[in-house]
Formats: sequence, C-alpha cells, structure tokens
Amino acid sequence: MKKLYFLLIISLVISSMSEIYAQEIKVPLRFDHYYTYEQVVEALKALHSAYPALTGIEEVGRSEEGRVIYALTINNPGTGEPLSKPGIYADGNIHGNEIQAGEVCLYLANRLLTNYGKLDDITQVVDRNVFYIIPVVNVDGRFHFFNDPNTPGTNRGLRIPVDDDRDGLFDEDPPDDLDGDGNITSMRKRDPHGRLRTDPEEPRLMIAVKPGEQGEWISLGQEGIDNDGDGLVNEDSEGYVDGNRNWGYNWAPPYVQNGSGLYPLSGTGIRAIAEWMLKRPNIIMVFAFHNSGGMYLRGPSVKSAGELPPGDIAVYDHLGRNIEKIVPGYKYLISWKDLYATYGDFTDFTNNLLGSYSFVGELYQVGAETFDGTFLGQTDRSSIMAGDSNERERERLKFNDHLAQGELFRVWAPYKHPEYGDIEIGGWVKMSTRLPHPFMLQDLIHRNASTVIYAAQNTPDVSLEITETTRLSGGLYRIRVRLHNRNAMPSVTYMTVKNRLYPLDIVTVKGSGVKVVSGGRVVNLYPEKIEYKEFRPEIQFCQVPGSGKVEYQFLVSGKGRLEVSYQSAKAGTGKAEVTLK
Repeated sequence: MKKLYFLLIISLVISSMSEIYAQEIKVPLRFDHYYTYEQVVEALKALHSAYPALTGIEEVGRSEEGRVIYALTINNPGTGEPLSKPGIYADGNIHGNEIQAGEVCLYLANRLLTNYGKLDDITQVVDRNVFYIIPVVNVDGRFHFFNDPNTPGTNRGLRIPVDDDRDGLFDEDPPDDLDGDGNITSMRKRDPHGRLRTDPEEPRLMIAVKPGEQGEWISLGQEGIDNDGDGLVNEDSEGYVDGNRNWGYNWAPPYVQNGSGLYPLSGTGIRAIAEWMLKRPNIIMVFAFHNSGGMYLRGPSVKSAGELPPGDIAVYDHLGRNIEKIVPGYKYLISWKDLYATYGDFTDFTNNLLGSYSFVGELYQVGAETFDGTFLGQTDRSSIMAGDSNERERERLKFNDHLAQGELFRVWAPYKHPEYGDIEIGGWVKMSTRLPHPFMLQDLIHRNASTVIYAAQNTPDVSLEITETTRLSGGLYRIRVRLHNRNAMPSVTYMTVKNRLYPLDIVTVKGSGVKVVSGGRVVNLYPEKIEYKEFRPEIQFCQVPGSGKVEYQFLVSGKGRLEVSYQSAKAGTGKAEVTLK
C-alpha cells in the first residue's frame, strides 16, 4: 500500500510538471526563450484567435516531411482589402538552425497586434499596409534542430536526401551524439605529432603549433562514428539542399552553386511559398531573416548581374543607413561585394520577379558574447560570421563562464571511440555561437522587428488630386492631375521599369458625357512642356517616385461628371471627380 501511495505521489508530481511545461501559449507572447516548431504554430493560432478582425492564418504549403508552413496576414479590413495596399513580407528560418529569425517574425506580429490602437505609429502602418509573415520557412529544419543533436551550424538544409559521398546510399553517415548530451560537439585525440597544442592562456582551447614546437592534439572533427563501415566518419549527413539557393531566378546547378538542388524550386515548401507570393503582387518590401553576422544585405547576389538602377539604390541607401541606426553595430552591405556571391537566392527572386525591395537580415554578432566589451561591435570581414581567433574565443569563454554559468561550452571529457580509441569530446553546444542567449533575445528581436516597421513607414503613400479645371475655347477643358508620393519608396521599383516586369501604374480619365481629346505627362510647367500620348490618351502609365510627384494634363470635350482614377499594384488606388458644366 505504501509503495502504491508513493507511486501515486510521483505520478501526480510528474503530471503537474508536465502541465507546467505544456502551458497554453497566450497573447501577448513571451520572448525570454526560443519557440519549438509546434509552439510557433500554437503562437500563430493564439495571435489569430486574440485578433480575428485583424488577422488571417493559412497553410501556405507543406514540407518534404509533411509539416505545415503557416502564414499570418495582418490587415485592417476597414481601410481596404489586402491586395489594395502596399504589402510587407517578412520570413525567417529558411535555414533550419537559424531559429532566432523565427522569433523576430513572431515578435513583429505580436508587436503590431498588441499595440494596434495604442501606439499611433503602429496603428498607422497597420492601417496603411498589409503584413504577410511566415516565421518558419524550413519547418522540418526547425523541428530537427530542437529535437535532434546538432552543432550551432548543422541541420540547415531542406530534408531532401542527397548522396554526399556518392556510394549509392543517402544520408547514412551523419554525426552522432556519442556522449548523449543532446549536442554534436568536437572530437580530439592526443598525438605528439599533431598540429595543435593546448592554448597556454585558456586550456579549453587549442592553438596551432609553431615550427619547432611539440604537438599535442589532432582534431577529429564533429562527434561521430563510421555508421556505414566505409572507413570515413560523418561524411554523409542529412541533405544538402539549401533553401536559399533553390529559388527560380538566376539558379545554378550544384557544380556551380553548392546546395542548389537538382532544379529550381525543387523544395516543396520553397515552391509553395514562391507560388503564394506571386499571387500577392502588392508585396513591395521583403525581409528575410537569417542568423549570423550583424548585417542587412541587399542585392544583387552576383557581380555579373550589374548594379541596380540609381533610383533603387537611393531607396536602399535611405533604408539601410537608418537601419544601421536602429540596430547599432549592424552593417548595411551588398551581398556579392561585401560577403559572397550566391545563385538561386531568395531576394534575387523577389527583386526581379516580384518587383520588391528586399533585405536579408543577418541577426546577431558573436562579438556580443563579450565579458569586458573587447570585441563588441567589431565586424571585420574575416570574422563577420563567427569568432575565428583564439583571442575572441577566450573572450567568449569568459562570457560563457560569467554570464551563462557554463551552459554554452562542454568541457573536454574522455571517451572510448570504436575507431579512434581514447579521445576527448567537448566544445560549443548547439544553442551557442550563432544564437544569442535567451537573456539577450528581447533586445535583438525588438530592434530587428523595428526595421520592418520603419520600412513599412516608407512604403509608397500616393494621393491623387485634380489641381486645375480650366475652360478653354472650342468647348474644351484643360484638366491637370497630380500624383504625390509622401514616402521614400516609389510606387514601382526602377528595376521593374527596366525589366518591364508588369504594367506600370495606370491613370484613367473617363466620364459618360466627356471625351479625352489628348493627354500626357507634364514635363515642365515653366515653360509649359507636355509629353502627349498619341493613342488612348485617356489611359496613362506611370511610376510615382519616392518623395516626389508626377503630373498629367488632359484636354477634354463635353460636359458632365469626369472621374480620374489611379491604380497601382504596389501603392493602392485613388480617385477624384469633377463636374464639367
């Protein structure tokens, strides 16, 4: 009986602990931890449930393993349908290990919804724009990063099997969690002829031996064994198809671009998102969040593409220089020039096929893992993606010791390896290096979500006005129309104009009792110069520049109500009327 009573008590304790860790996710969301894939889904549904009038949630598509890719749309229907407004798109976690990118997207949604009607700036951007948010692109990757042993940099690709070692088998020899701690760290073996020795300033690190010095260690790479018996260790892990090299613009095969896949849009989730986005031609601003370096990158992604049109560069420069102020220490850079070239890149797809302005936000700088501030804010190119010198690593270990209480680094420990014999296992755990500690998360995600909100404040805001109605001789009227854009982004990107990607904005003049005799763009009023359109003058095609205007002059005969309308894929619509007597 006592034993039964004891087991009952244990059962109740376990049950209560399970309830604590399985609490329902509530709005406002919390950002003092990382959300698993399942929790991201629950959080999106909680936001939609809390704000049904402002949100829509939908299944964009499914991954290779059948997980759902969800999108949350934020729109005020009282100010118009989604496609009638500038669209702001934000996504994250296209690489499975880049989990804080998903947190930025969740925080953005939470920030907009919980502050709508409370903060004027938030209310205005939600009323004037529509937000499309996909927190997790690589849903399989996020799931496996949390649930499987990993390094900070593994589990990036799509779950498409690839025969990396060309032995006819697929993904048969991944790293192995030999010590069972939930991480894939590193292996080393004592060897007097090795090319490494213990760092005299920090015994947890190794440094290269100099000529004439005695060796002490050889590095054996990531934790693992020879799973397929071919004499090699860890040579065929999952994938590798990179979701950010698989898009349908400027794609290149794997012998040119590693990880590109067998053909563009071969990733089932990538293809689904591409099709979903193309059905939303109002998207004018795109943010794709990644996870290392402290950068905001714009295209082009390859040098051979040439430079962007000057008008688009001016917009990027305006946004990028202000983003550097919103996120101190981050740098506004050009992808191919300041980092490296890529083919089949997502933002090249959105720039050139969707006609949007696009940034890749590389979140977090390893220099932020500082104990005394030595490397804070340093972004030299040689170490922009991760700390690569022992001096930096010593500083990170002090951060680990004094601010993370040792949880980011596994101290080297002996292990009997079946192939290598006596070795040691240790190093940085998966939730380190490319990820901020949860105590640093709130500042990072708030600042980076604020860059999206800032860009939303700069989407085109075009007003239509009939500025003159003058009666002329011969029964004609002169009608002058002005389109004024208050914000920095033009109504159509200059790359779209150059590529003739889709029709420009349209100005239409019509009326039941009137006829447009001629019409054209006003080049100059003093002296007057009009570029008249030869055919169909009642329809004019235009681009409204950022922080600028365009004007048109029409000569109209007849009497009655005359309507001037403006229609733009990215900047919405407008209408003005006048009665000719």
